[in-house]
Amino acid sequence: MALTGKSDPKARQGGKSAIKVEIPAAAKKSLASPSADAASTLKIDEAHSGQRLDNFLAAILKGVPKSHLYRIVRSGEVRVNKGRIDVAYRLVDGDMVRVPPIRTANTAIPSTGVPFEANMAVKARQSLSVLFEDDALLAIDKPAGLAVHGGSGVSFGVIEALRAQRPDAKYLELVHRLDRETSGVLLVAKKRSALTGLHAMLRGDTDTRMEKNYHALVKGDWPDEKRHVRVKLAKRVTASGEKRVSVDEEDGQDAHTIFTRVERLGMATLLNCDIRTGRTHQIRVHLTYLGFPIIGDDKYGDFALNKIAQATKNGGLKRMFLHARLVRFAHPLTGELLTIESPQPPDLVRYLAFLRSRQLAAKQAASA
Repeated sequence: MALTGKSDPKARQGGKSAIKVEIPAAAKKSLASPSADAASTLKIDEAHSGQRLDNFLAAILKGVPKSHLYRIVRSGEVRVNKGRIDVAYRLVDGDMVRVPPIRTANTAIPSTGVPFEANMAVKARQSLSVLFEDDALLAIDKPAGLAVHGGSGVSFGVIEALRAQRPDAKYLELVHRLDRETSGVLLVAKKRSALTGLHAMLRGDTDTRMEKNYHALVKGDWPDEKRHVRVKLAKRVTASGEKRVSVDEEDGQDAHTIFTRVERLGMATLLNCDIRTGRTHQIRVHLTYLGFPIIGDDKYGDFALNKIAQATKNGGLKRMFLHARLVRFAHPLTGELLTIESPQPPDLVRYLAFLRSRQLAAKQAASA
């Protein structure tokens, strides 16, 4: 039996509802709430069994850099069952983890005295629409401009906002990532068993794969109805410290994208992008390599065209036109087929309408 994100919104808690990121009530003492004033000993439960120690610490000590977490593990300040342990150790149900006193996301910001989570909630005060939810999974309709997690100059993201909204949730972890300027379906695991099952699916270790489809609007008239692109990609860091991805057929990792033409819009084309591998910036780099950059892409795109598209008279596109429109997979715990879809955001709908009207006007002028 198949379940879809478009079914009855009351069925299996599916449908689209809004979560408002608000200041959480007074925190209750829990596994995810170590003390900022004294060492805490936390007992590992089934939900966290199998998780790496460093990932567990990152989840409960929100806002603490990983470099600092590694240091307190190496120094012996963090202990498991009273002994020193490596950061790669995988926790077991019943383990006792000693966590030293440390400033976390729940402690006050010294300059203001305002709790970090409250400060984050104010910044992230926007609706995060829920496309699907059950006991194991949560699918969010991520807006463009919001990072999926804090880091690299971003103090908060979707996962921090969800944890602030749901302080009693035992487990909330990202299943995959979306670029900050990409909108659409984002999966979050509410159980570790769901996370490991979905990761196995993404790696191709299961009989069924996760289907992930995006809409991208590209510069130029795409010539093919359908094209398989297999071009290896590699990550690199520029002299300025910026992380970028480039084509590298010798040392890169395999990357496979299937592009299907959806609509011709004059000198732009709307494509469906079915990614068969999950490399960083895969769609963006593949399209730029082929000479069809995504309109609005400020890293790999046509910067002059982006500036033109931003002008109100030219449609006013203020972001990259890349939208994660559909995810389809077998539920990792029940085996049921899930199809979760995100409608195209209003700003992208408006820009497509502008291009269509301009194309129609050009045709009428040509035939006059």
